[in-house]
Amino acid sequence: MNQCTDQLVLALLPPKRIASVTWLSRDAGGSLMAAEAGRVAVNHGLAEEVLQQKPDLVVAGAFTTPALRGMLRRLGYPMLEVPPAGSIEEVRAITRQVAAALGEVRRGEALIARMDRQLADLARDPVPPVPVVAWDRTGFSAGEGTLYDAILSAAGARNLIRAPATLSYRKPDVELLLQADPVLLVQGSMDPGSASVSDDAIRHRLVERFWGERTLVIPQAYYICGTPMLGDAAVRLRQELHEAAASRPRPPIPASELSS
Repeated sequence: MNQCTDQLVLALLPPKRIASVTWLSRDAGGSLMAAEAGRVAVNHGLAEEVLQQKPDLVVAGAFTTPALRGMLRRLGYPMLEVPPAGSIEEVRAITRQVAAALGEVRRGEALIARMDRQLADLARDPVPPVPVVAWDRTGFSAGEGTLYDAILSAAGARNLIRAPATLSYRKPDVELLLQADPVLLVQGSMDPGSASVSDDAIRHRLVERFWGERTLVIPQAYYICGTPMLGDAAVRLRQELHEAAASRPRPPIPASELSS
C-alpha cells in the first residue's frame, strides 16, 4: 500500500503471490518497478479493496494513512509497517525486514548483494566528479544525510550544497546557488500538469539564464525510495551526468551577478 514498499514486494515475489500494489507503483516516474507493477492488480488505498482481496499480509509504509492502518489492524490483518530509508545502510535493513516477513530471506540477500556489487564497481572506477546542485521546486533538495545525496555521490556527482537533512527542503536561495556555480543542476521530473507557485524557484530568470541548458532532469524514481534498485539508478545516473556535463556549455557567471 506504499509506492516504496511495493517495489520491494515486486522484487521479492512472483506476481501470483501479490494480491495488489498501489496504483502509484505503475508510474515509471516514481517507481523503478513500474513494468513489474503492470503485471499485478492495483489498489487505491481503500479498506474495501483489502477486504475484497483478502491478503495474508499488508505491507505499508510507516507514514501510510494512519486511519487505514488502524482499521486494518482492528480487523485482524497482519501488517508490516516499513520505515523510510535515509541511507544505503538503511536500505539494506528494510530490505531484510521485508524479505524476512515474506519468507524470502535468500532473495533479499541476493538483491542487497547485487546493489553492493554495483556500488563497489562504481567506486572502483572513479571519474572526475561533476559539481552539481539538486534544485527543485523547494530549492535545494539533496541535503547531507539524505538518500538523494548518497545516490548522487555514488553516481560520481559532487553535491556542492550539503545542508543538514532537516534543512534540505528549505526556501530557495538563488544567491547561494550563484555562489556555488555548479556545472549542472539536477532536477527531479514532475507532472507537467501540476503547475505550482513553487515553480518560481525553477523558472527564476537567473536560474534559466545560467542553467537553462545545464539542467539534468531525472526521474524521481532514482532517489525517492530506498530499495536495492538504487544501484541501477546510480549506474544510469553516472552515465547521464557525464554525458550532460560534456555536451552542455558552461558559461561563467559574471562577478556583477554575484554581487547584485
